[in-house]
Amino acid sequence: MTLSTWLDRLPLIAILRGVAPDEILPIAQALADEGFAIVEVPLNSPNPFESLRRLALEFGDRLLCGAGTVLTPEDANRVAEAGGKIVVMPHADTAVIAAAKAAGLYCTPGIATPTEGFAALAAGADGLKLFPAEAQSPSVLKAMRAVFPKDVPFLPVGGIAPDNMGPWRAAGAAGFGLGSALYKPGMGAQEVRANARAFVSAWRNG
Repeated sequence: MTLSTWLDRLPLIAILRGVAPDEILPIAQALADEGFAIVEVPLNSPNPFESLRRLALEFGDRLLCGAGTVLTPEDANRVAEAGGKIVVMPHADTAVIAAAKAAGLYCTPGIATPTEGFAALAAGADGLKLFPAEAQSPSVLKAMRAVFPKDVPFLPVGGIAPDNMGPWRAAGAAGFGLGSALYKPGMGAQEVRANARAFVSAWRNG
């Protein structure tokens, strides 16, 4: 399987920044029920590797489970040890990309320029996280899309909401990473479910 296999199911990545181990399973169930296929636990969450371990154990056969805010090669290896299958980064450190790929993980580094993007692909990246999207624009993405291989998925992250995905999609976004508009610390599963449903509806009807 490739990263695109998962993105084809639903190209919306749930970013559960701040989630705690005791909260992860009901929230993941709500996301799975609404059609989500990819869930990440950022490593600046409370006890993130335990959350990832529980997530992978319970949902690893149904969801692509992994970690975000992965900053070092050592953390990439710990993601693999916890059962994760994808590393998402805020930056494009090629050493982290190489470690993730050596561990058999998908890797989506954060990039803001073509230079970073091409270097990340050369290091083995499976997709490119355009981050922070608030500092970019659909026109920037369109310009990048014109020079990158057509099969490279670009995933804007940062400030994405159900009502602003359209211009990004028109510019070539393959999907999105969803942060605080989907989940904030303290939200219960039902609130996350409602947010997830709004995003899925916006994607499918966009």
